[in-house]
Amino acid sequence: MKRIVLASLIGCAAIVKADELVAGAHAHPGPLPQQREHRPPIQTQAEISGTRGLLVASNQQSEIEPRASESLARPQSPSLSPGERAAVRAGVNPNSASPVASLMLTAELVNQFAEEMRTNHPALAAAAARTNAAAASVAAVRTWEDPTLKFGGMAAEEMMRAEDGDIAYGVEQKLPLWGKPKLARNVARAELAVEMADAEMRFQELRSELARALFRASFAGQTVAIGEQDLAYLQTLAETTEASYGVGGASQFDLLQVQNERAKRAEQLKTDRARLAQSQLALNRLLNRELNTPWPTLELPPLAGPVFFNQRLVEFALRNEPRLLVKREQIKQAEAMVAETRRMRVPDVMLGAESRNYSGNGEWRQAEFMLSFNLPLFNRAKYRADLQRSEARLKTVEAETADYTLAVREEVHNLTVQIDAARREAVLYRDEIIPRSETALASARAAWEAGRGMFRDVLDARRMLLDARLMFARAVAEQYQMMSELVLCCGLGDLEALQMIGAQPDLPENNSTLP
Repeated sequence: MKRIVLASLIGCAAIVKADELVAGAHAHPGPLPQQREHRPPIQTQAEISGTRGLLVASNQQSEIEPRASESLARPQSPSLSPGERAAVRAGVNPNSASPVASLMLTAELVNQFAEEMRTNHPALAAAAARTNAAAASVAAVRTWEDPTLKFGGMAAEEMMRAEDGDIAYGVEQKLPLWGKPKLARNVARAELAVEMADAEMRFQELRSELARALFRASFAGQTVAIGEQDLAYLQTLAETTEASYGVGGASQFDLLQVQNERAKRAEQLKTDRARLAQSQLALNRLLNRELNTPWPTLELPPLAGPVFFNQRLVEFALRNEPRLLVKREQIKQAEAMVAETRRMRVPDVMLGAESRNYSGNGEWRQAEFMLSFNLPLFNRAKYRADLQRSEARLKTVEAETADYTLAVREEVHNLTVQIDAARREAVLYRDEIIPRSETALASARAAWEAGRGMFRDVLDARRMLLDARLMFARAVAEQYQMMSELVLCCGLGDLEALQMIGAQPDLPENNSTLP
């Protein structure tokens, strides 16, 4: 009997210890406890920009050498070598043999990765090359065409050749009349404006994609951390159940159950780690790094405040949405092409001069001056067709812009609905479901230890708590992913500008005001 009581006490202590490990997944979604034992003290600093700013929290090591501190704060510092800057971008302390334990995903950190992507991503390099080509096209528009030189002779009787001259030479120059060169230059400038807007749109889209990939990677890391802690909990629980089974305190069915749960969790953890590796590979691809470049643990930021749909937000999106700006530049380009096409039917005027000399003695005989122009008589239908084509393209772009404007309005409303849904779901799990699940797990464990409950109730309560913590992390990650898309849709630039649309930090002291 004493052995049974002793085994129960050992099992109770082990279960309490394992439950603390699982509870750490909710309290601190960073590295595992065994990793935190080897880390220097961590100090969390929060900076609030006004009353409507976004909570910016970053974990910094409290004991870092001065050069390491400079490298982490300014990865582009001139005092750092290229290798040290590359190490900092990879999340490694240049003066340390181990990688940075974790990084809080803040707006500033996302912007730093976005600037690295701006210089490294091939698609942005291609967009910059197209912009340079369009700029060269503007400089290539000619006001004066190259002159035409003419040289020839005359075959006639000697007297006629001697009188009129039998060697003819001259020059002909097209005149820049009717504003045709200016219209051609306007078309080239409109094309340059389109390419510049397209390059900026491409960067904004890739920055939004990068932000979403960062939050997905953070959620994948959170999933792995929670899974590892749950596996440690199940391992401890299995050892406790096995010891209790050895002294007759637990049944074989209970032991097999916990062993099955441990095996399933171990297999699921392999899948979660593979997904984390894939998410990190996607980040390396966006940053044009080596695909196997290691990454530190990315921690999800705190739950953000609500974002409300309103007319001001819609108007802001309609003024600044990147693709909508491109379409507006395309309208200007189409209008410039219509103006140029309409002027094409005006005749081209050419001024020429010709002189004649006699080949017998080389004396000059006569000179001629000519003004010539083409007559657009037989191609009127062609000119009308060119103008109709340009006008049809203009109407096409205008209609597409109007359609996309409606789509932007709908997208803004849709994103605010999704952001609100994700936030309410996260608040529900954080404030209600997770505390209830923790209470249920503690109650089921106490009942089982006292012999008044079923062991399966403990496993069910553990699974319920595990699912709740995963769902909370998923909801937070989804909220920030949707907010990244809203930032792109509104043309705000980055997450720091979310204060312009009413996103406030979700501080613990404000939890009582949450819906």
